[in-house]
Amino acid sequence: MESVSCSAAAVRTGDMESQRDLSLVPERLQRREQERQLEVERRKQKRQNQEAEKENSHFFAATFARERAAVEELLERAESVERLEEAASRLQGLQKLLNDSVFFLAAYDLRQGQQALARLQAALDERRRELQPKKRFAFKTRRKDAASSTKVDAAPGIPPAVESLRDSPLPKKAEGDLGSSWVCGFSNLESQVLEKRASELHQRDVLLTELSNCTVKLYGNPNTLRLTRTHNCKLLCGPVSTSVFLEDCSDCVLAVACQQLRIHSTKDTRIFLQVTSRAIVEDCSGIQFAPYTWSYPEIDKDFESSGLDRSKNNWNDVDDFNWLARDMASPNWSILPEEERNIQWD
Repeated sequence: MESVSCSAAAVRTGDMESQRDLSLVPERLQRREQERQLEVERRKQKRQNQEAEKENSHFFAATFARERAAVEELLERAESVERLEEAASRLQGLQKLLNDSVFFLAAYDLRQGQQALARLQAALDERRRELQPKKRFAFKTRRKDAASSTKVDAAPGIPPAVESLRDSPLPKKAEGDLGSSWVCGFSNLESQVLEKRASELHQRDVLLTELSNCTVKLYGNPNTLRLTRTHNCKLLCGPVSTSVFLEDCSDCVLAVACQQLRIHSTKDTRIFLQVTSRAIVEDCSGIQFAPYTWSYPEIDKDFESSGLDRSKNNWNDVDDFNWLARDMASPNWSILPEEERNIQWD
């Protein structure tokens, strides 16, 4: 009897285990189906991004070629200052088109565009020299101008170290990154306070690269801003007319206002943001967002000059290209808690 009872108990135990295994099948299938759907969605998003970049590249190529031909024609037939100014204006528009296309252009296309712009700028400068009226020769009495031989004093309230940096040219390593005379910024510096004023920044492209333990204050309205290979820095920037791009940065604090923000390969960084489109993060971790709070005396004027809509701010509307699950928040970025937003900007 005992052997029969043991056999029955063993059968019941086996039945229970079989039922438990069967109950796990739907869960496994459901999890596998979710993974499959995520993979399909990821591939779909990647294909859409590739198609969008392809369309943008085609649009850029056609528009750039058309505008370049127009500038070349103006320069060839320029016989007046007015025609030259029209060529200069269209050349500036061509530069802006290239700057706005940096995010999706291949490196080769970007270099070709930069070289074309450099050639057009050189041709414009040459035509300006040709059209300048010849100066008549005349004897003049030499005068010693004491004022010209006196060194201009630094602006009040600006430390001498900062003043010397403001007027120094950007190192060639950084200056050549965009290949344009419209580029300004700082490169290869450590543990310094760096500033640029509105007259230096207005509608220019700012490049900040390879900085460490620095505080950078940009009072004004740049056209674009690029921050690369930077560690443990604080960046305060006035309204940027178009795009802000971060890459290979870590442990930084930023205050930026812009039309578009894209962050790549960056970690452990807090961003106080005003943006009119959706911010994009890719290959990032530990990114925290909060509303833009930096202010300075001329900021209202700079916002007006930038063309940004101050009433529209999508600071917490972020797309993570590495996280496509719609029912779960991305682990790569978060909202900075209000109790941690009290930053001493000065």
